[in-house]
Amino acid sequence: MHSQDNIHYALETTRVLREPDHRIQTFGETRFEFQLISELMDRVGEVRIRTGEVEAQRPRILRPEAFREIEFEGFNDSARARFEKMMEKFRAEGKDLAFLQYGFQFRRGEVHEEIVHDSMDAVRERVLEDIRRSGDPSRAVIEGVDDAWEVCILKFSFEMILRSHEINAFDFKRRGLI
Repeated sequence: MHSQDNIHYALETTRVLREPDHRIQTFGETRFEFQLISELMDRVGEVRIRTGEVEAQRPRILRPEAFREIEFEGFNDSARARFEKMMEKFRAEGKDLAFLQYGFQFRRGEVHEEIVHDSMDAVRERVLEDIRRSGDPSRAVIEGVDDAWEVCILKFSFEMILRSHEINAFDFKRRGLI
């Protein structure tokens, strides 16, 4: 388990160097390949390259009726009432209360690791050049931290949701689903 400081550091320092050419598909599953490069914490001139996949499930529409099933664990007894009041206010303002729910599967078993004895700058350039040559449209290149690398993948996944949300919502609206 990582400390809050380690998680915060990973979130702050993770950079997506190359995004996949496509977004999360509205009506199907989407697979992204990634290469995560990170300097080893205790060794100079060594970089770990992790290669794997992240699968985004088809976005689902979460309607207001499903909000009744939301649990308020750790909140005081008035949390449910405040939430219901907020929902009523949104309805009165005519706001659409349907949300898109995204699900990801992180296939840890398919992650391969390689240690390269070179500088981070050299490894970064080599990985990006390999992508340019291969032209793989689904591959992302992420630079992150070695010990909390899973947090780096989660940040990438969240950023893909943010970039995909508008087009997914448009697709659902166009078909009259929200």
